[in-house]
Amino acid sequence: MDDEARATGLAPASDRDPKEQSKGPRRGRRSPYRHPRHDGGGQGGLDVSGPTYAALDLGTNNCRLLVARATRDGFRVIDAFSRIIRLGEGITSSGLLSEAAILRAVDALRVCRAKMRNRGVTRSRLIATEACRAAGNGLQFLERIRNEVGIELDIVDRETEARLAATGCTPLVDPASEGVILFDIGGGSSELVRLGRCAPMQHGPPHPEIEGWISMPIGVVTLAERHGGVTVSRESFEAMIAEVAVYVDRFAAAHGGTAGLHLLGTSGTVTTIVGVYLDLPRYERRRVDGCWMTDTQVTGVVEQLLAMGYEGRVANPCIGAERADLVLAGCAILEAIRRAFPCERLRVADRGLREGMLVQMMREDGVWGHAVAPAP
Repeated sequence: MDDEARATGLAPASDRDPKEQSKGPRRGRRSPYRHPRHDGGGQGGLDVSGPTYAALDLGTNNCRLLVARATRDGFRVIDAFSRIIRLGEGITSSGLLSEAAILRAVDALRVCRAKMRNRGVTRSRLIATEACRAAGNGLQFLERIRNEVGIELDIVDRETEARLAATGCTPLVDPASEGVILFDIGGGSSELVRLGRCAPMQHGPPHPEIEGWISMPIGVVTLAERHGGVTVSRESFEAMIAEVAVYVDRFAAAHGGTAGLHLLGTSGTVTTIVGVYLDLPRYERRRVDGCWMTDTQVTGVVEQLLAMGYEGRVANPCIGAERADLVLAGCAILEAIRRAFPCERLRVADRGLREGMLVQMMREDGVWGHAVAPAP
């Protein structure tokens, strides 16, 4: 998927089976220019007074931006951008951000800067994650962005990344469950968070109740570079799973037990799995975000992707050439998580760090008043 300006939001999709959700005439991406997204669940309502916010996530694989205004119970997205830039390409072997990757990032960040200026953004948080944490020239890259693009990026630590993902995804936790195992499969790192029940708030999205977390220095880009992503045999797939399992099993030993829990996944891997399962002619967030899949359904899609071959993955409209060599690395990370935390249900989130940043900024500004749980 190339540049995107599609509506995204915290208000979840219907709880129906995803194939039931796919029925109907809707096709293609929905643009926030024509279809503003209301976020936070409940009654979105009119915008409240206050800043126009921006949240930018510069990851190992993607550059993503959301621009939003607060509403009574959440926020309304007024602009969005996403582009695959592969900033961390080659970092596994060189330890550095390459010049080609830096140029791709500069180009994408200039688009983001223009969008923020055009939308009159007055409050923002702009972060960089694993690629910049790991690269020997990460700080020099930030200085170059400051000079050439005119924006300040903040490299966040792994705990912050895990907390932001949890904050952005809490509206998708089943309120009838005892909690969730949340995972965010990234390009250079992947996070696992065990969340307890999230109490509903009077206004705004619920707070995440974090019971434990881990950030693994493994993502789809780094894993595919080590094991290969174009040709993936059953043996190399299992080797990828084994590498990830070293970290996942350690977390499961301390935070295991899945009674009353479901999985909640946020990443290009899980959204791709839903898109393939639904056989979508083009990715459409409204059909993906909030969808439930059973363990059997997920297994079926992973097996389908393994059997597809590289050219078949390229030809799939929900994968394409930009993700075809990465999606099975993501599936291997997912498989390690599923084996350590066997749950019957997985809920898929097309949301994460950007939504978490927006919620945090709005809470800091008191746009929803004092965020307290309603009286029982």
